[in-house]
Amino acid sequence: MSEHDPKPQHKPVYVTQPYLPPLEEFLPYLEQIWDNKVLTNGGPFHQRLERALCDYLGVEHLALFTNGTIALVTALQALRVTGEVITTPYSFVATAHSLQWNGIKPVFVDVDPDTLNLDPAMIEAAITPQTTAIMPVHCYGHPCDVAAIQKIADNYNLKVIYDAAHAFGVRDGGGSVLRHGDLSVLSFHATKVFNTFEGGAIVCPDARTKQRIDHLKNFGFVDEVTVVASGINGKMSEINAAFGLLQLEHVDRAIARRREIDAAYREQLAGVPGIRCLGDAGEAAANYSYFPILVGPEYGLGRDALYQKLKDQGIHARRYFHPLITEFPMYRGLPSARRDNLPVATSAARSVLCLPIYPALSSDDVERIVALVKGA
Repeated sequence: MSEHDPKPQHKPVYVTQPYLPPLEEFLPYLEQIWDNKVLTNGGPFHQRLERALCDYLGVEHLALFTNGTIALVTALQALRVTGEVITTPYSFVATAHSLQWNGIKPVFVDVDPDTLNLDPAMIEAAITPQTTAIMPVHCYGHPCDVAAIQKIADNYNLKVIYDAAHAFGVRDGGGSVLRHGDLSVLSFHATKVFNTFEGGAIVCPDARTKQRIDHLKNFGFVDEVTVVASGINGKMSEINAAFGLLQLEHVDRAIARRREIDAAYREQLAGVPGIRCLGDAGEAAANYSYFPILVGPEYGLGRDALYQKLKDQGIHARRYFHPLITEFPMYRGLPSARRDNLPVATSAARSVLCLPIYPALSSDDVERIVALVKGA
């Protein structure tokens, strides 16, 4: 858009916006916090949210955290992971950063072209005597091939830690996708389907593992005078937990609206040359956390040109995930980070564009976004 073109007449539209319940619904929670004067350290709202999330997600044990990144770092600590961990280059940088913070070498392998999740066929070839674990990501909330990954892990005696930042409420045929692996880690960042402003959680397989994780997230304290591990401060505050309890009352409606938007995009973009919508995970599995399209050579514009065209009209789509993690300086020198080792992920990073999807997005804005894509 040149300086002489008229400016967009619409309000800006972002790739996602947090759902914010009416303020008057949150005020009673704040009043209770002020009255009981407990702000942190596993207070009553923290305990209530842990129980409520276990019930909602269909898991038995869950430990709340101040954010998903600290939860990832702690999950690796809890399982005493060392050496090398096989993971994906196609994710947010926190996935690989959590490994480096623990002194672990990430080994990157390519992704599946249909799901953009870690390709099980590539995992086995990357295993070395130093490999101790696999860290897959349920990308965009679409479940990984958990059966194939677990079979590999069992054959080679490897741990599996799922970065499930996108996978809140996602299910497969047997129940919550979070039950797979040794641990699953959630993010409750403001951009997520369910948020606590900032927050995260580790889904634990048993009470003993949860107890170790609870010690690690509180400096290693067992009681006032006993420290059993080199822990960190990863506790969720009472205000964040209270907001999470309120969010939980609205999350089903939020996901239902996301489902409607997802369906509208798929219907209206069907048949546009060069535009491919990533496969639909299906109602039973999906939480509709993102809506990625892949912009191919048959489209009239390149991905970056379409990104800029939308931005000029106040539509702030995002190139999730561009660049690849392996393009950043702290990782690009690793042998596994070579582009010729990651052709599918490299191609996806160059062509993906996530369109806006969130409960308050209007049908008019969806139609406007589609019209701009079709008009390229």
